[in-house]
Amino acid sequence: MRNLWSDKEAEQLVEHYAGHGIGRDLALRVYTSRLLGGDPKLVLHGGGNTSVKTIVKDLLDEDAQVLCVKGSGWDMAAIEPAGLPAVRLAPLRKLRQRETLSDEEMVRVQRAHLIDPGAPNPSVETLLHAFLPHKFIDHTHSTAVLSLADQPDGAERCADLYQGRLGLVPYIMPGFQLAKKAAEIFEADPDVEGLVLLKHGIFTFGETARIAYDRMIDAVSQAEERLTQRRNTVVFPGARLPQNIATVPEAAPILRGACAIPSPVEAGAYKRFILEFRSSPAILDYVGGAELGRYSQMGVVTPDHTLRTKNYPLIVPAPEAGRLADFAAAVRAAVDRFVADYHAYFARHNARQAIPKRELDPMPRVILVPGLGLFGLGPSARDARIAADIAQSTIETITDAEAIGRFEPVGEPEMFDIEHWSLEQAKLGQAVEKPLAGQIAVVTGGAGTIGFATAAAMARAGAEVAVLDIDDTAATAAATKLGEAALGFACDVTDPNAVRAAFDRVAAYYGGVDIVVSNAGAAWQGRIGEVEDAVLRRSFELNFFAHQYVAQNAVRIMLAQRTGGVLLFNVSRQAISQGPNAGPYGLPKAATLFLMKQYALEYAADGIRVNAVNADGIRSGIMTPDYIKSRAAAYGMTEAQYMSRNLLGREVTAADVAHAFLSLALARSTTGAFAPVDGGNLAAAPR
Repeated sequence: MRNLWSDKEAEQLVEHYAGHGIGRDLALRVYTSRLLGGDPKLVLHGGGNTSVKTIVKDLLDEDAQVLCVKGSGWDMAAIEPAGLPAVRLAPLRKLRQRETLSDEEMVRVQRAHLIDPGAPNPSVETLLHAFLPHKFIDHTHSTAVLSLADQPDGAERCADLYQGRLGLVPYIMPGFQLAKKAAEIFEADPDVEGLVLLKHGIFTFGETARIAYDRMIDAVSQAEERLTQRRNTVVFPGARLPQNIATVPEAAPILRGACAIPSPVEAGAYKRFILEFRSSPAILDYVGGAELGRYSQMGVVTPDHTLRTKNYPLIVPAPEAGRLADFAAAVRAAVDRFVADYHAYFARHNARQAIPKRELDPMPRVILVPGLGLFGLGPSARDARIAADIAQSTIETITDAEAIGRFEPVGEPEMFDIEHWSLEQAKLGQAVEKPLAGQIAVVTGGAGTIGFATAAAMARAGAEVAVLDIDDTAATAAATKLGEAALGFACDVTDPNAVRAAFDRVAAYYGGVDIVVSNAGAAWQGRIGEVEDAVLRRSFELNFFAHQYVAQNAVRIMLAQRTGGVLLFNVSRQAISQGPNAGPYGLPKAATLFLMKQYALEYAADGIRVNAVNADGIRSGIMTPDYIKSRAAAYGMTEAQYMSRNLLGREVTAADVAHAFLSLALARSTTGAFAPVDGGNLAAAPR
C-alpha cells in the first residue's frame, strides 16, 4: 500500500486551518483522516474512525483536555474539523471503572461532555480511543487485514504475521466492553504499535499523526504481501452457465420488480428500490463460482457492513437470453425464499432478546447474478451505490481469504446484534420519506423550460431522474443541476431505435422506470390547406410518433417490473381548441390525446396510470420573446396583459405545469385524465 503522506501538503492544511482558529493537532488529524478515508481498501462510506487528544478552548474560553473523534455521519474522505467533535477526556476515562454501560447511556454521557452541544454524536468507538493513552489513533477496515482475520485460524495467522508488533483483540461488538478489552490487551504489552480486532478491523496509534498513519500503512502492506504468498491458482472453480446471457437492461427490471414491497394499506403502491450494477472479471469469477452458495452466504467481512448490505446477498440463476420468463419466475421464487429465511432469522434471534427488536424490511441489498455481475439495492441511488461499493469490496476480501484459506467472519448472532443494534433501532421511523422515494422518473425534452421544471419537481419529491433531450450538452447540464445521481444524455425521440436504447440505458443505470413524462415537442405553423407535407410529417414525427415510441418503451420496462407505473403526456390546448395557423401542431397533439386514452384503457389492468397535461401560454417552445411581443402587439396588449389573458388573470409558469405533472404522478386513482394548466380557458376545457 502506497504511503501518501506529504510534508508540504500537511503543512499547507495546518496553515489553512490556522486561519480559521483550528490548532495544529486537529488540522493534522483532518489531514491523515482524509488520506485513510480516501482509500476504499481501508475505509468505505463512513466506516472507520480516527481521533486525537489535544487542548481546546471550551465555551467559557478555558482550556479543556479533549478527545476529538470522528462524529456520526461524517465520511473520513472529506472530513472537516467539525466532523471531529471534541469531548472532555477525563469523564470518558472515568467510565472504565464501571462493570457495565449500555449503549444508550454511553451516548448520553458522551453528548453531555461535548464542548459544542450542537456537535454530532461521537463515534460508537469513542471509548476505545479514550481508554488508550496515545495522542493519535487510527482505525480502518482494511480489506487485506480482514482477509487474514476472517479465517477459522485468523488469530494464529495475524500473530504469525505481526510477530507481537500488534496486539490481538477477540471479536466483541463495538461499545463499552470492546473498549475495555482493547485497553486490557494493550496494557498487557504497551510496546505494541496497534491492535487487530479479529473479524472487525485494525487500529494503529502513535504520538504524532505521521507515526500513527505510517504504522497503519505498514501493517496493511504486510498483510497485502502475505496474501500474495501460497495462493490457490484457481480460487473459484466455475459453474456451468448458459452460453448466451441476457443483458443488464433485460434483467434489471425483473430483479427490481421482484424486490419491490407491496404496501399493506394502499392497493397498487410499492416500496421500491434503486439498483446499481457492477461487473468486472473478478466479480464474474466470484458470482460464477460453483461454490457461490457457500462462500457468499457466510456473512459480512466486518460487522458494520450489515447495516448497508444485510448479512447475505440474494443469489439468482444466470439469466439466459431469450428465456426471460423463466428467469423472472426463478427470481421471484428466490426472493420469496430470501424473505422467508429473513423472517425465520429474525424470529430465531429476536427470541433471545431481553427487549424485543423491530424487524427491518426483509428485502436483499445485494443481488449476485451469475454470468452478469452484482447489483446493489437501496431506497436511493446513493444507498444503492454504497451497497454496490461494499459488495465489490467484499468480493475482493473473500477472494483473498479463499485464495489462502477459508473465509469465516463473525457468526449469525453477532450479525443480528449489529443489524438490530438498539442505537440503529432508535432511528427507525424518524426520517420522513419523500413521496416518490425509490422511484425512477424519465423526462423527455428535459433540458427545456417545462421539462427541467418537471424534472426538478420529481427530484424534490424524492425520485431519481433521467433527463433526455436532443442536445446532449443541455441534458447533461440539466442533470448536473438536479444532483449527483441524476442522469442526462441526448436522445432523438423521433428515432425508435434511439428511444429504445435510451430506456435501456436508464434501466441499466437505475434498474428500471416508474414515471415517464413525455414532454418533448415543437410547434410548427402554417395554414392547413397550404402547409407543405414535409412540415406536417415532421410535426407528426415529434408531436405524435415520438410520444408513441416513448410510451412503448416505458410500458415494456414497467411490464417487466410488474409494479405498475405512470405515463404522462404534455398535450397542448390545440388538441381540442384549434387556433389559426396552428393545424400542423394541433393535429398530432389531438392524436396524442387519443393515444393517452388508449394507453389508459389497455394498461390499467397492469397498474399503469396514464394522464396528460394541457399546458398553454408558457414561456417556452413557440412562446419565444419575439413571438410574445408580436402577438401582444397584434392584440393591442402589453406583454404582461397578453401572458395573463385567462380567467384567473395571471401568467402561467413552467413551475405550474411541473406541479400538475407531479400531482398526476401522485394521484393513485386517476387515469385517462386531461388536466388543463392555462389559468382558465373555457374554449380549451375538456367536455
